[in-house]
Amino acid sequence: MPRNRKLGCRTDHRNAMLKNLVTSFLHNGKLETTETRAKEVRSMAEKLITIAKNEVDNFETKNVKRTYAEKDSKGHKILKTKKSKNDKDYKVVNRKEEEVLVQVDTPSRLHARKLIINKVFRLKTVDPKRKKVVTNINIANKLFDEIAPKYKERNGGYTRMYKLGQRKGDAAEMVILELV
Repeated sequence: MPRNRKLGCRTDHRNAMLKNLVTSFLHNGKLETTETRAKEVRSMAEKLITIAKNEVDNFETKNVKRTYAEKDSKGHKILKTKKSKNDKDYKVVNRKEEEVLVQVDTPSRLHARKLIINKVFRLKTVDPKRKKVVTNINIANKLFDEIAPKYKERNGGYTRMYKLGQRKGDAAEMVILELV
């Protein structure tokens, strides 16, 4: 028996398709697809949730100095003039500095984050009127911040599958896969 299902595709196509399905599943929490695809997605998603669950509290908080450009009421950067060694004037952006409390991953959590990023895509939402990217959705952050803490006390079995019956065109068995 093969290690994973071939799903009637070449390897590169199958990997891309599963990556898309897992990303969509983790983003929405629900997915409607064929039974064989759902079994593969379930396997991948549960492994990713377990990786995130094991590292969910493994971070440190630090005070970090952050600088940013000072802006006026219209949103333009405030410039100030300075003199060079040759007595020439040039403009420099006026910068402010502040201390911010930031969350820093430990090496093991960073490794887990990289493993997750390799298995999912970064989603972009596009505004249809302006045809521009509005927000980038990082699924790894969603896994660590929202999904994994829900399953902290659970030892596997994070998904549920409901059978819908056969699809009309090719009689493939359809299911809904969802997070418990």
